[in-house]
Amino acid sequence: MKVILLQDVKGKGKKGQMLEVSDGYARNFMLPRKLAVEATADAINTMKMNDKATQERIAKEKAEALAISHKLREMTLVVTAKGGGAGRLFGSVTNQEIADALKAKSGIALDKRKIVIAEPIKAVGTYTVQCKLGYEINTPLTVKIEEA
Repeated sequence: MKVILLQDVKGKGKKGQMLEVSDGYARNFMLPRKLAVEATADAINTMKMNDKATQERIAKEKAEALAISHKLREMTLVVTAKGGGAGRLFGSVTNQEIADALKAKSGIALDKRKIVIAEPIKAVGTYTVQCKLGYEINTPLTVKIEEA
């Protein structure tokens, strides 16, 4: 019997995949537990439409990530932090502060976990941090730290 998986099934396949299983396994295990539905013509058509919609959504998100990447490459973000003079800061500048400044100055909302700082920023100066935008798109962002 051909079935379309509604959830990932260990040892069988991933969600949305169509596969051939024995009639007893489908009727007695997969269908009652709502792990799969029978692969009727209507269900196959729905599966194909869902796959197409998913591909379009992924392409759109990837294009948005590339556009943000180009903006971030050309940008120099200025972050102000409290300092004790002589170029030293009280504490360090965190990725949360960089994300907040990015949202305030350019309107780009980026989660703090997507901003990677190589080493703690504890002094005034210009630094480069990596921004992970998803879909294997990583882009550098130049951050200039100023004393308040």
